[in-house]
Amino acid sequence: MLKKTLGLAVIATVAIVGQAAARDQIRIVGSSTVFPFSTTVAETFGNKGNFKTPVVESTGSGGGLKLFCSGIGDAHPDITNASRRIKKSEVSKCAKAGITDITEVKVGFDGIVLANAKTTAPIRLTKKQIFLALAMQVPVNGSLIANPYRTWKDIDPSLPNTKIEVLGPPPTSGTRDAFVELAMEGGAKKFPSLKALRKSDKKAFKVIAHTVREDGAYIEAGENDNLIVQKLVANPNAVGIFGFSFLDQNSDRIQGGIIEGVKPTFENISKGAYGISRSLYFYVKNAHVGKVPGIKEFIAEFTSEDAFGEFGYLTDKGLIPLSKEERTAIRKQATSLTNLKMM
Repeated sequence: MLKKTLGLAVIATVAIVGQAAARDQIRIVGSSTVFPFSTTVAETFGNKGNFKTPVVESTGSGGGLKLFCSGIGDAHPDITNASRRIKKSEVSKCAKAGITDITEVKVGFDGIVLANAKTTAPIRLTKKQIFLALAMQVPVNGSLIANPYRTWKDIDPSLPNTKIEVLGPPPTSGTRDAFVELAMEGGAKKFPSLKALRKSDKKAFKVIAHTVREDGAYIEAGENDNLIVQKLVANPNAVGIFGFSFLDQNSDRIQGGIIEGVKPTFENISKGAYGISRSLYFYVKNAHVGKVPGIKEFIAEFTSEDAFGEFGYLTDKGLIPLSKEERTAIRKQATSLTNLKMM
C-alpha cells in the first residue's frame, strides 16, 4: 500500500512540475543584429495587453539556431532571429530533432559597417583592403603567405599609419558570416590568382577568402555590440564591425566607414549602392503554434505595416524596409505559416 501511495505521489509531482513548466510567454533567441527590432516588436506586442511580452535573448544567429533546432517543447525556444539565412545543415539538424515545419520570415535589410570613433577621421576602405587587413593568408608576389600587414599604411600608403585593430563578432554570429562573404570574399575576388582559384576550386577559394587572421589584428568581441562601441570610444585607432542599425543608434559617438567610396546610410543601403548589406530573418517553430499562446499574433504584429512597413516604427530603429510587393508576399506566407523551402 505504501509503495502504491508513493508511486501516486511521484506521478502527481511529475504532473505538477509539467504544468509549471508549460509556458504562457513566447521565447525568442538569436541574432544580436535583429535583437533590437525583435525587442521593440515584443514590447509593442506586450503593451497591447492580450499576451505577455515575449522574452528575447541575444545569442547570435548560429547560437540561436542551435537552440532552436535542439527540440520541441517548453524547454526550447519558439522563434529564432537570424542575420543570415538558415543553412541546409541547420535544417537537417532541426529535422533530426523532429522539427520539420519551420516558417521563414524575412523582415528587411541591414548594412554591415566598419565604424570608428567620431574623434578621428572616418576610415575609407575598399573590399580589397579589408581582405588584406583581415585574411589569415594573402597573396604577395604571386604566393600565398601568412598575413604580414601590421598597420593600415602597410597595405596602402594612403591609409593611416596605425595598428590594424578590428573588433568584430565571433564565428557564431550571422554578422560575421555575412561580413566574410560580402566584404572579405568580395576583396579576394579582386586578385586575379584568387579569382582563377575560385573557378578551379571553389572550396579552396572559400577557405582563403573566409578565414580571418588570429594574430591579434582581429579581436573577437562576443555578441555584445555595446561593448564594441565602448572600446571604439576608448581607442580612436580601433575599428568595429556591426550592423547599420547599431551604428544608427550610436551615431553621436561613432561613424561608419566609407566602403568603395559609399557611405553606409539608410538611403544607400535601401537602393543597393552600399556593397556590404544583407537580409534579416526570423524563424518560427510551427509545432509550438497553438501550444504557446500568441505566436501567430506576434508574427502578425512583426509583419504589419505599422512595424516593418516603409514608415513603420522599426525604421526608427534602423531597419531598412523591403519593397511593398515583397512585404505583402512575406506577410501572406508568414501569417499562413508556410513551411520553409530551401532552394
